[in-house]
Amino acid sequence: MTARYKPYPEYKPSDVEWIGDVPEHWWVFGGKRIFRQRIERAQVDDEQLAATQQYGVIPQSLYMKENGQKVVLALKGTDSFRHVEENDFVISLRSFQGGIEHSGYSGCVSPAYTVLDAVKQIDFRYYRYLLKSTPYICALQSSTDSLREGKSITYEQFGQISLPLLPMEEQHAIAAFLDRETGKIDRMIGKQERMIELLKEKRQAVISNAVTKGLPAEASAKAGLDPNAPMKDSGIEWLGQIPEHWEATKLKYRAIFYGGGTPSKNNPDYWKGDIPWVSPKDMKSSRIGNSQDKITTLAVVESSTKLIRAGAVLMVVRSGILQRTIPVGINDIAVTLNQDMKAIIFGKPLLADFFQLLVSGLESQLLLEWRKQGATVESIEHEYLANSTLCIPPYEEMGAIIEYLKEETTKIDRLIAKAEQAIELMKERRTALISAAVTGKIDVRSVTSNAYCVTDDTPELMAAEEQAEYRVKE
Repeated sequence: MTARYKPYPEYKPSDVEWIGDVPEHWWVFGGKRIFRQRIERAQVDDEQLAATQQYGVIPQSLYMKENGQKVVLALKGTDSFRHVEENDFVISLRSFQGGIEHSGYSGCVSPAYTVLDAVKQIDFRYYRYLLKSTPYICALQSSTDSLREGKSITYEQFGQISLPLLPMEEQHAIAAFLDRETGKIDRMIGKQERMIELLKEKRQAVISNAVTKGLPAEASAKAGLDPNAPMKDSGIEWLGQIPEHWEATKLKYRAIFYGGGTPSKNNPDYWKGDIPWVSPKDMKSSRIGNSQDKITTLAVVESSTKLIRAGAVLMVVRSGILQRTIPVGINDIAVTLNQDMKAIIFGKPLLADFFQLLVSGLESQLLLEWRKQGATVESIEHEYLANSTLCIPPYEEMGAIIEYLKEETTKIDRLIAKAEQAIELMKERRTALISAAVTGKIDVRSVTSNAYCVTDDTPELMAAEEQAEYRVKE
């Protein structure tokens, strides 16, 4: 993308590796020549600010609202806090990972942070891009190789890194260009993200309808099934009607349940074997073929975890992740489980595939039905799970439903993958554009608002057109 922009007429060496050659009329100074350390103590009415990589420096009250998390405000000891003026910059504990944060607010921050106040005439928008750019972050990291987790970059370390300084009108031009062009990219990313959410909703709706109502009429006829099969009341309020010829039975009559356990961590003979020991962290796909932790045969013999043959449905039954979803998958190899897991073994293989689809399509309703009430940790109650009603189609129809959903979800998953790839490409282009502009590799002084960037007809957004062809509707 940067090839569509022209370079400056003349360059000179900056003698700074991360900056490279700069336009002939630019200057390069140490950070201390452009920013000083603000050491002013917090004022009585200063609001406490939070330095974040995602939002920059914002009031802690706003951070709690945006992030949905509570932050403990300091009620005492704020005398040592540092005052921050609007458009100052703050070196946070994570600056070596994500750059230096800009503050759009006046307030105060913990003394663990360093506040930077400009001593040269600058456009804060230009430096906001520069101090968060990939080349600058790399420079920070290379100058702080020995920095330990939890330690902040000091003002001395910051000051040793050189920064470009350019005419004020040029800072304005670059900042305006990046505001405009990154705004376009961000809007396109937003469209793709919304499309992904709609596709995921569509995917879940397709699964839910098939595992509770049967195949759509056209798919039923194609599979040799009755597309006009009569319906009956399922006896479950949220489920409503099901095909009349389906069997409604309690899950415990069709399955055997196994729990898991953790072999003693104090016995080295139990660990680093070759038997997968599956825990919630391994439940990241619909098929489980490995685990991060392995145990030995001795551990299986002497501990509470048992070997589960391939083809079982593995389900997370106790974990904070249950607040959003029920991780579920089918093991392709024999495994053991930790205590936050449960294995459900069916007599017929297709029942495992059907049950897995049912859980993924109805997880919000099933969570309400299976969840243990009043528990301090989100968990699924075995009694509720075992006694829940399973609506089972005839075996031949079950196979047709599984094949239909495999085909339909593959289509949707392919579109989601294309949209995710488009997002990654746009993020890469956004990063490259910022890096090129702030280090003077492209001349944007005369670039108009109609300049090429990412638009609705660029190749990375062709996925959106394909998605439009696949109707994302209930």
